[in-house]
Parts: sequence; C-alpha cells; structure tokens
Amino acid sequence: MRKQYVVRLPQEERASLLTMIGRGAAPVRAQMHARILLKANQGEAGSGWIDGAISMALEVDPTTVARVRKLYVTEGLEAALHRKAPNRAYRRKLDGEQEARLVAVACSEPPTGHKRWTLRLLADRLVELDIVETVSHETVRQTLKQTISNPG
Repeated sequence: MRKQYVVRLPQEERASLLTMIGRGAAPVRAQMHARILLKANQGEAGSGWIDGAISMALEVDPTTVARVRKLYVTEGLEAALHRKAPNRAYRRKLDGEQEARLVAVACSEPPTGHKRWTLRLLADRLVELDIVETVSHETVRQTLKQTISNPG
C-alpha cells in the first residue's frame, strides 16, 4: 500500500527539527511531532520508517503519526508541530456594570436563613434585582473567580 502523505523534509527543516529536539526547550507535544516527522522523512538523509514502527518506537498512537504526516504535507511544518489556536470567541455574559453589581451583592449580607452566599443564591438574586434576565451559577463562579483574582 502506497502512503498518501509522504514526508520529504528539506535539509533546513530537518536541521531545525534536530535543533529543537536537542535544546529540549519546545513543548513536549512539538518535540514528539518533530520526532515523528524525522522518522517519517522519506527525503534525503531520512529514516523512512512506516507508521507502525514510528508509533511503537515513540509510544504514540498510529493515528497520531498519520495525522502529523498529513498536517505536514497539507499545511506545512508549523501546523504539524504546533496546536491550532481555537477560533471560537464567546460573548461575555455580564458587562462591567453587571459584574460590579454581582460583586456588591456577593459582599453584602447573605439572605436570612443562610450563613453565606452560594453561587445559585447569587445567580437568583441577580435575576430578582433585574440586573440580568437569566444567569447560571457557573457564570457567577467564573465572574467572581476572575474579579477576585484581579481586583483592579
């Protein structure tokens, strides 16, 4: 069976991968992917190992080897070595004023019958006070965690 994605590393790329591995300063995932590419190299001075041998030698799944090989051939060296940044962006649930009011409520006395504020009580109180239409306790948790660790 002929491989669909054949890795042929130019001398410069091969040298940079060897340097990256030698220094050991790159993330472990990038170093592992560099090792995979070096073993899979069918070009000049390449090992030309098959996926099964690479996966056994480096103790990774064969699908990882195939994926790295495919990424290198289709998208280039950087894509094969480094993770793609997530392209999702989430709209903030609470704006600055709503966050300030949440913190104010959290710093106030808890409702009667309760020793302290819970996340669910805070979420319910924000809705009662018409600060927001709806909010989950998880949003309250994330907001408080963010604001308490960064009081500025």
